[in-house]
Amino acid sequence: MSTTALNDLSRFPIVQAPMAGGASSPELVGAVCAAGALGFLAGGYKTAGGLYQEIKQVRGLTARPFGVNLFLPESGRPADPASVEVYRHQLAGEATWYETPLGETDDCRDDAYDAKLAILLEDPVRVVSFTFGCPTPEVLASFARVGTFTIVTVTSAEEALAAQQAGASAVCVQGAEAGGHQGTFRDDPADDTPGTGLLTLLSLVRESVALPIVAAGGIMRGAQIAAALAAGADAAQLGTAFLCCPESGAHPLHKRALTDPLYTRTAFTRAFTGRPARGLVNRFIREHGPYAPSAYPEIHHLTAPIRKAAATAGDAQGMALWAGQGHRLARELPAGQLVEVLAAELDTALPELPHRSAS
Repeated sequence: MSTTALNDLSRFPIVQAPMAGGASSPELVGAVCAAGALGFLAGGYKTAGGLYQEIKQVRGLTARPFGVNLFLPESGRPADPASVEVYRHQLAGEATWYETPLGETDDCRDDAYDAKLAILLEDPVRVVSFTFGCPTPEVLASFARVGTFTIVTVTSAEEALAAQQAGASAVCVQGAEAGGHQGTFRDDPADDTPGTGLLTLLSLVRESVALPIVAAGGIMRGAQIAAALAAGADAAQLGTAFLCCPESGAHPLHKRALTDPLYTRTAFTRAFTGRPARGLVNRFIREHGPYAPSAYPEIHHLTAPIRKAAATAGDAQGMALWAGQGHRLARELPAGQLVEVLAAELDTALPELPHRSAS
């Protein structure tokens, strides 16, 4: 594995995925970084002020490098209002059942992107990653000037090439096995296919770009990290593997569901957010997934009160239980211990991998 600026950010080639919705808590990020991996805060769905406060919290927990992930604003055409209203009517029974109004969908498409950029450029962190698109060359150059390493999430070789041409420092190659949202640049409902598996996608991207690569998608064990490195990655990103950690901000019902035999499979669905995302198949996905429109982030905001009310009621059947295909391999370990176990498994699987000192 080549030595890159990416490799120098942490002792181990292990990245804790940014998981929007609260799972990537400052406590989780701090513990991961302290153990020698690279932790990430999720900036999605937070206010700019809320993100700034979480960055301050992480800095109080660790002096090691950490990252922040941002969602790109939706660049395509606005969602069809009629399709959103049809879905709103379909969810009326859910609102009645959980005794909560459905959310509003107006003026919610940019996720305070510009304000978050301003914070991260004024008071830089070591790494910033992007999901749902590629920033402009000007934005990437601005981060380069302040010494920030930038990573763009890609789901194809074409997207990786676009990220390289725009000036990204690295790409995060997301295979179809990954939990949560697929980070495609454009959400095309005419192309609702499962996507490409991680190992194949890594080979395609490795032959297309010269950038460092972070591999993401269903990785739960050190041997899988080794396989990703052998396929051309420089590091591996794990999300579902860290959900069960006590430092994770995921809801206890979500944590338990990962290994609950009641949940037999995962699937891509638009039911909760209007964008394809992989989660444990529950009642909500079965009943509403086939009818959910391509309307992100409108559907995310529409269903947010239902998801919150379901969690409050202790009903996992109404929650978005995001999970990768490897969720049955989840381990209830403190984050630092999980990093150590993964690193030991990696050493066993790939003993020739050189040890690196922490930054």
